[in-house]
Amino acid sequence: MSVSYSDCFSDLLCREDSGSLLGDQLPECSSSDVESPADAEESIAGFIEGERDFVPGIDYVERFQSQPLDASARQDSVAWILKVQAYFGFQALTSYLAVNYFDRFLYSRRLPQNSGWPLQLLAVACISLAAKMEELLVPSLLDIQVEGAKYVFEPRTIRRMELVVLSVLDWRLRSVTPFSFISHFAYKLDSTGAYTGFLISRATQIVLSNIQESSFLEYWPSCIAAATILCASHDIPCFSLVNPELAESWCEGLNKVIKECKL
Repeated sequence: MSVSYSDCFSDLLCREDSGSLLGDQLPECSSSDVESPADAEESIAGFIEGERDFVPGIDYVERFQSQPLDASARQDSVAWILKVQAYFGFQALTSYLAVNYFDRFLYSRRLPQNSGWPLQLLAVACISLAAKMEELLVPSLLDIQVEGAKYVFEPRTIRRMELVVLSVLDWRLRSVTPFSFISHFAYKLDSTGAYTGFLISRATQIVLSNIQESSFLEYWPSCIAAATILCASHDIPCFSLVNPELAESWCEGLNKVIKECKL
């Protein structure tokens, strides 16, 4: 059965002006990206097999719709994480991991309230943990509370919250993300390597442009990566007519993931 990505694009990708983004400087992707297509297949297969362990449960988005969780408060928290990433020049992966920790925590543990200081404390702890995972230079726990933070927490309070997050996530911080797949999929689409740098950068921009939306969480990392690479290809004339179903051949198991994501 063939699978159309048209719904994926309409639901997953924001309607942005691509021209306004192409000139922006992007943070570099992490070394966790798969760099060489020659030895990538085994790693990618492992990522596909394990990615379900690093996303919130399938009913997470429904909780926002039924009001146990506050979607606008989540959006504000993610927006603040992205501001911190931009302020310090963190990698794109750092902010994605912080949001991933944030969502996985909220799925597993209820906070005292669904907005206000508890969510900000969680956001601070998550961006701090992500920075410690990926960045060479990590700001102090006081310095990281920038860009309009409504509350300022003492370092010992943040450290305690970090331990709570680590416990809830079972210390699994090295998550599978779209950046685990983006480089590999870019090489699959452009085996010459002539446009892979642009495809990776543009796909990264699209990921960060949509991460605030709770509907983004309905898709698994591999599916997000495939959709963003295909969307990025629309900006390259020689790839503008690429059949979306081509993505199903980029790695074993992706077709199954697409079906499970109901695309």
